[in-house]
Amino acid sequence: MDDAHAYTRFAAELAGTALEVTQGEPLPAGYVAGRVDAVAATVRGLTTPYERVTAASILLTTVSTLGLTADPHVAARVGPLVRETLAAVDEIRPDQIADENQGRHGDYERVAAWTALLLALAHFEPHELPVVPDDAQVAAALASIDRVPSPFFRGRGGSTLLSAVAVLGGSATVEEHARSTLAWLDRPHPAALQPAFPSTMSPAFVAAYPLLTMLNAIAVSGHLELLDAGRDRLAQATDLIAAMAPVERTHMALYHVVALDNLGRLDDQLPDLDAFVEDVVGRWRSIDPGRDYFLYGISYAYLVQLAYVTGRSDLVTDTMVERMVTPFARLGATPAGRANRPYPFAYVLNVLGELGLAERLYEPRPAYGGASAFEHVVDHLSPGGRAEAARLYMLDHALVSWALRQRPPGSPVPGRIGRHRLVGVHGEPVLGST
Repeated sequence: MDDAHAYTRFAAELAGTALEVTQGEPLPAGYVAGRVDAVAATVRGLTTPYERVTAASILLTTVSTLGLTADPHVAARVGPLVRETLAAVDEIRPDQIADENQGRHGDYERVAAWTALLLALAHFEPHELPVVPDDAQVAAALASIDRVPSPFFRGRGGSTLLSAVAVLGGSATVEEHARSTLAWLDRPHPAALQPAFPSTMSPAFVAAYPLLTMLNAIAVSGHLELLDAGRDRLAQATDLIAAMAPVERTHMALYHVVALDNLGRLDDQLPDLDAFVEDVVGRWRSIDPGRDYFLYGISYAYLVQLAYVTGRSDLVTDTMVERMVTPFARLGATPAGRANRPYPFAYVLNVLGELGLAERLYEPRPAYGGASAFEHVVDHLSPGGRAEAARLYMLDHALVSWALRQRPPGSPVPGRIGRHRLVGVHGEPVLGST
């Protein structure tokens, strides 16, 4: 790990701590607090304030998820860590993301950082938090949504921040910002503000993604009157889903179904849910996940999640899972595929881990010369993961998630977030069972 990226060192330290705790063996007094200190030290060593906020938020989430605040030595560290993280948010400056969308983000990093921190705090009960953002800080966080120029990024990022504030009890404060964000999505925008993707995406996909995440924010906040703000938003979503290409629909169908279910509108909007799911999930037969690392490469992860969350796990066949775990050697055929290979692999690891199928990634396969998918991907990383740095953080996060899943089966999601259902929070009960 000496030559690894600093963020990877943070994730490795945190995953190792989680695994030690989940083994259930007695640990010496003060040991876990010491491990938390060691992880926090790696957080402080990260270069950018955005990285520090993201990593600290994941550390806080881990502390709560593992129940570590039962140890007073650990509990005493929560307040100072929250204070440090709030200070780091203030250091984030606009348009610092050096990627193909530079100049379209504005304060997107600040929006995402606030979201990460607030969702981390939502994993705690109020009495466990000696420090929380005050009203002025929450107002400043919400105001940052209006400083994201691209409608795609404003809708996608703003919706998650609105949901996070609502989960923490701020539903009354989000209505104005949700309404203005929907209005921003409706306005005509210059081509320069439209997002760039690794694959060519249709206008329907670009419009649907932020709208569907906004529908979920409406559900979480309880402001159902916004479904008719400007236009019939459910009809708009249905039209956009129908207009996009079938392979694009494999990405968006999960967002659509979860949002409709959270809104209590699944029955009237998708009266034949089985037929819809069978059609979308059945598309795996014509999709090659080794064709690229984005549009095709992550589609199976969405399809498997859609099948499980709708109670149709029968649609996930052994052949489908096999195709899901065997494309990674072919993704190395191009420089872009090699540099971005951790991106689809992280999706697959996360989904199969949620469903108890992660062992499929550790089995030797002819596609990898007798190695496993996991071995192939790790063994073919560049020195220190430098070439993959733009995507490696996703693999880092997936490994931390895998470590946290080593908790006893049925362990609850803690805090207030455990009482809500957000787009992107997977591994949930079958629809209608709660």
